[in-house]
Amino acid sequence: MESILAHHHENRQLTTLVENRTSYSAIDSELNIYETHSFAEAVHLTFNFPVIASMITGKKIMHLRDMPSFDFLPGESVVVPANETMAIDFPEATLDNPTQCLALGIDSTKIKQIAANFNQRVAIGSENNQWSMDNASAHLTNQVEVNHLLTRIVHTYTHNTSPLRDVILDLMLQELVVRLLQTKAKYSIISDPNKEFENTRIGTVIQHIKNNLTNKNISVSTLARIAHMSTSHFYKQFRNTLGISPIDFINSERIKFAKKLIHSNHKENLSNIAYKSGFNSVSYFNRQFKKYEQRTPSQFRKISGAAKTR
Repeated sequence: MESILAHHHENRQLTTLVENRTSYSAIDSELNIYETHSFAEAVHLTFNFPVIASMITGKKIMHLRDMPSFDFLPGESVVVPANETMAIDFPEATLDNPTQCLALGIDSTKIKQIAANFNQRVAIGSENNQWSMDNASAHLTNQVEVNHLLTRIVHTYTHNTSPLRDVILDLMLQELVVRLLQTKAKYSIISDPNKEFENTRIGTVIQHIKNNLTNKNISVSTLARIAHMSTSHFYKQFRNTLGISPIDFINSERIKFAKKLIHSNHKENLSNIAYKSGFNSVSYFNRQFKKYEQRTPSQFRKISGAAKTR
């Protein structure tokens, strides 16, 4: 992302050291790139449209309504509803090491149209949960697809002068909103703090997976039977709703379980942990672990062990 901003840096003007803003406009959206070159606290930002903010360089401390304060780091994103005030601290910003962040605003009507389309297509049987981006903020980490898409969107805003620029942006914005809705659906269904999905088909399937992670024989056909759907239709609806296939979801949950075992059983053989986590093959476990954690199980063990001894 930072390299893509080279063209932006050549053309933008600095008028302030705190949240210097450069804007790029399109038909249904607006890209704002903010740069801060000085320590600052409690800087307030509010937009009258929903915003997807993504860190590029440096560090912010974010204070949002109904969420504990958190460090906002490169590679992470925050989805903020319209008219929601963000209070931001810049503990490390300097002239030589500025904090850079983008805020992509999308027209509310456009988002509602995309969300309505999404909700029509992801209903599990007669259960039709209405997903939207209207309510609470969300802090997103490890969202590889979202980050790649944001990089492409920034490049199109700052480099593309084609007459088709707005058409290309429209397609990418639709994909971005769908991926954000899928992420919201996945986290809501998995955590389910208010037991909204406990007796739904998708909720029952998720609970079955969680309760049987160590069972090496969980299959898509078994999950489809639990959901009372054909295997092909279940697979399609699961992937459409959560943005991930059933097998990838199972693997991601098994990796979470393996991380807990590594952290709590620091001397246990990693092969044993692989089998205890439901994997049939150590090599497959290693590949999946690196896929989701960007490091091997051994590297993760060293990091978690170092953290324990501090």
